Amino acid sequence: MTTDQQHLGLPEEVRTLHAGPLHGFLAYLTERFPLIANGLLILSFYSASQFLAQALSGNAEPMRYNIGSLLGFFTVLGFFLHMRIFDDHKDYAADCLHFPDRVLQRGVVTLTGLKIACLITISVEFLLAAIWGLPALISLSLAFAYSVLMLREFFLGNWLKPRFLLYASIHMLIMPLLAITVWSFATNRNFWQVPGWYWLYSFVSFFLAFNWEISRKIRVPEQEIDGVDSYTRLFGTYGAAYLVLLMRLIDTVIIAWIALYLGLDTWFYVLLVLLFGICLIGFLQYRFNTCARTARQMELYAGMYILLFDLFLAIALVSKFGVRFGGSI
Repeated sequence: MTTDQQHLGLPEEVRTLHAGPLHGFLAYLTERFPLIANGLLILSFYSASQFLAQALSGNAEPMRYNIGSLLGFFTVLGFFLHMRIFDDHKDYAADCLHFPDRVLQRGVVTLTGLKIACLITISVEFLLAAIWGLPALISLSLAFAYSVLMLREFFLGNWLKPRFLLYASIHMLIMPLLAITVWSFATNRNFWQVPGWYWLYSFVSFFLAFNWEISRKIRVPEQEIDGVDSYTRLFGTYGAAYLVLLMRLIDTVIIAWIALYLGLDTWFYVLLVLLFGICLIGFLQYRFNTCARTARQMELYAGMYILLFDLFLAIALVSKFGVRFGGSI
């Protein structure tokens, strides 16, 4: 296929970006990993996890943003990017069949180009962790090893793929490992020093991510694609939406329990209930006006839920303990 043939049917902004490897990679980021949207979600997740790690570490000082926060944030941002690239390599053949209009499938960016970008990203992650200290490097190494197992589908791909829910659940376990990586950046302590309350919180991130994973694969019957898994295909048109509600309920209960332990202000619980109620609106819209638009909104509500859930927790911790910028651990 010639370059001109590859350009046929491409949006103008993508044709413009087809000027070289860098522009192709920027087109890939725009489509598959929007930096602003992902950056906001990761900043919210990182801040909540970092502050909670500091609050549970036995250190009575205010919450802190320091150089370790900056290094840790960019490490986690890079980690999510390299997992995105891993997924697009792993699913390349299937995506060529089912999603031929994607930037990668059109040849705007190549697998080789993504491999180079991925190697650079992983190298930067490990460099940043090494700069901050051995505990961060060890925790990152554990999370990275798990991401490689995910890439290789735990060497059980043929057995796991038909078991869609188990497949997704095992993959979501990367989130507690990332929360532990944040712990090491925030406290400069090793993962085996993580207290029980923080381990409990690490599974809040598991359910938050799963809430997103399910919500973005909720489809009305006419949207289902042969050969492409979705949670509505597995659980029925409404079963997947009810599962999202269950996961949000679990998250709300767990974080409320942790908040009680830390003695957070009453307004935090009020905000949790309000957030659950607002997202319930999205569920009711989908349930009683089932169409492609309300199915797509389930993903938007899921993203809003993750962002505000973590943001509210970070603000509540700052409200109780205060915050300062700079300084050491």
